[in-house]
Amino acid sequence: MKIALIQMDIAWESKKANYAMAEKFFKKSARESCDIIVFPEMFNTGFSMNIPAIAEEEAGETSRVLSELAKKYGLNVIAGFAAKAPGQKKAKNLAVVFDRGGLIIAKYAKMHPFSFAHEDKYFSAGNTRVIFHIEGIPMSVFICYDLRFPEIFRDIAGGVHAVFILANWPGSRKDHWETLLRARAIENQCFVIGVNRTGKDGNGIRYPGASHVFDPMGKDICSGGPREQFIVCEIDPETAAKVRSQFPFLEDMKS
Repeated sequence: MKIALIQMDIAWESKKANYAMAEKFFKKSARESCDIIVFPEMFNTGFSMNIPAIAEEEAGETSRVLSELAKKYGLNVIAGFAAKAPGQKKAKNLAVVFDRGGLIIAKYAKMHPFSFAHEDKYFSAGNTRVIFHIEGIPMSVFICYDLRFPEIFRDIAGGVHAVFILANWPGSRKDHWETLLRARAIENQCFVIGVNRTGKDGNGIRYPGASHVFDPMGKDICSGGPREQFIVCEIDPETAAKVRSQFPFLEDMKS
């Protein structure tokens, strides 16, 4: 299975510019015969709290654009954006999964808004983990700050072969990002695919890129540098089942 990690330098609060960038990466991914294309958290705006400007209906413009691009290029898609929460002033920080035909097969709302940056004042917390299947392979997705909470990963351990993390993770805590990605892979014996942005946002925060794919043994099999980058990584999802069979430590876990 070939996965394209899109380490974008996201244009601040400019959806049209980011849609245009996204299509360029769709074209590259199709040329490389990728199965899945993965974008960072809030790929269409950057990590903004300007809810009136960035939040839209779940089935709004961004969802339509991604659906059309998925269908046009025949790719499964995982991407994040801010969506309005019906009846609430706060928005939802979403990750949405589309199949090759452009149909939504999963939606996940970030469970842990980043209170350190006051995200919790503008975004409501999700309360549901998701498991979805791409090409018959069970997978899951979380968003950025969720990575610091191993319990939510352990809740799905054994049930998935790969977990995606969409992020806007700052350079000041790059070491944490890389260490936690590896830890989540080792302790859950699955692939962990972390897709982070690069560049500087409208608040002056710099992002390191450093997207990674760790295999179920914690080996770093693909990694990105500090700049915008198109990363293609090939994995064998069945490796997770083999590792769990050979070293079944999860069976010894006490409830």
